[in-house]
Amino acid sequence: MQEYVLGIDNGGTVIKAALFTLEGQEAATASRQTLVLTPKPGYTERDMEDLWGQNCACIKQVIAGSGVSPKAIAGVAVCGHGKGLYPWGKNGRPAYNGIISTDNRAWQYPEKWKQDGTFDALYPRLCQQIMPCQPVSILAWMKDNNRAVYDSIQWAFSVTDYIRFRLTGEAYSEATNISGSALMNIRDVRFDGDMLESLGIGEAYTMIPPLRYSSDHCGQITAETAALTGLAKGTPVAGGMFDIDACAIAMSVTKPEQLCSITGTWSINEFIAPAPITGTCVAMNSLYAMPGYYLLEESSATSAGNLEWLIQNCFRNEPVPPGKKLYAYLDESAAAIPPESCDVYFLPFLYGSNRHPLAKASFIGLTSFHTKAHMLRAVYEGVVYAARGHIDKLLSIRRPPEAIRLAGGAANSALWVQMFADVLELPIETVTGVKELGALGCAMAAATAAGAYPGYAEAAKAMVRISPPVLPDKARSSIYRQKYEKYAAAAEALDAVWNRFEI
Repeated sequence: MQEYVLGIDNGGTVIKAALFTLEGQEAATASRQTLVLTPKPGYTERDMEDLWGQNCACIKQVIAGSGVSPKAIAGVAVCGHGKGLYPWGKNGRPAYNGIISTDNRAWQYPEKWKQDGTFDALYPRLCQQIMPCQPVSILAWMKDNNRAVYDSIQWAFSVTDYIRFRLTGEAYSEATNISGSALMNIRDVRFDGDMLESLGIGEAYTMIPPLRYSSDHCGQITAETAALTGLAKGTPVAGGMFDIDACAIAMSVTKPEQLCSITGTWSINEFIAPAPITGTCVAMNSLYAMPGYYLLEESSATSAGNLEWLIQNCFRNEPVPPGKKLYAYLDESAAAIPPESCDVYFLPFLYGSNRHPLAKASFIGLTSFHTKAHMLRAVYEGVVYAARGHIDKLLSIRRPPEAIRLAGGAANSALWVQMFADVLELPIETVTGVKELGALGCAMAAATAAGAYPGYAEAAKAMVRISPPVLPDKARSSIYRQKYEKYAAAAEALDAVWNRFEI
């Protein structure tokens, strides 16, 4: 009897695989770090063959660690970071390195399209802002700066579509991923050649694989893949999805009144609606994993990845007390500094900004009195302030939810969860019993594709468990309200400076 489903989550730096029962219980997990290549400032890439090899190793480890027979796995699905570009060549090999969503090499193209009127003309069909890290910008950059690679591309994949292609040998564009690429007419759910022509990349029309949806059957495990991974040949593979959809599905976001925030490298803040909402300050509409819904998204690379940088550069050799894990120790160190006594601010723009294409990360207010613990506290707070900027935009076009559902690195920290509640002044809910939400979301796609559930709402009822809400503290909320005003004022003041900096 087939009682398990496998989800594989390809983030910007880490691959995670998890095997779940049809009731949502984790049977086994595995992860692999992938090397990020930075050949120039603003460039973030990774080797596509190494990425595939690490996926195979991750899957093999999960199956071996679970003790589950491969024949008991009813289906597989992949999710991954959005945006970026994973180009497959006409010669049957990667055409270039995979380009990650933190890449900023193409920053000039969205600016140019805004200035020359191209963006305004296309916006009614795009229904989203154009970003430097989207495939549309990267392809335009590639055409102008590496024409040989551009001309060699057969398929312009997202990371999800690339890994699924390697699993099955079949090329598709999954809807949640391709709809966030600025290559698609979101309003009418189709690809328009004239849109790409007006963006200067008409040739890219033939690089877009056929459209499929997240719970569609999109091939099966090949004999070659079975030998590399330990999966059974012929195991069905579902379309999968953008990782932010996967996390939302795994948080049981199935109704428009809900709102969630995901804290990975990117700060992703989103809700769903039955139609795109345009002409507002909200940056992104894309197709949601649930047919008939759009995902309204406010996002930037301003989240928990900033803490990882601080750990590597300031806390890597920190003498952690015996028996205590590093992250718990960091939580305690940051919590020891009361919010009212830490007038240090961190702009979490190490990997990009939601304010200015050239903005840089900054500590503001440091004096000789301050310690690494103050800097740590400022990073925690800065990540939450950046999320609040996005959530404020979402709440400008809809009513506040009863609670916000939180996922990603911050959801694993009691201090950070409470900080989100206090800064946003709303209750915060998390998912219990599961570590890998992205993998759970795509496992739910595999379960739906296998016929275990008729849709995601039913899958969520069976496979997702939500924690009791963490409530905001009124006294701390008052303190954070004043601090957020200072943070926002500092960020605004620096907007006029960034044009003097290079990428």
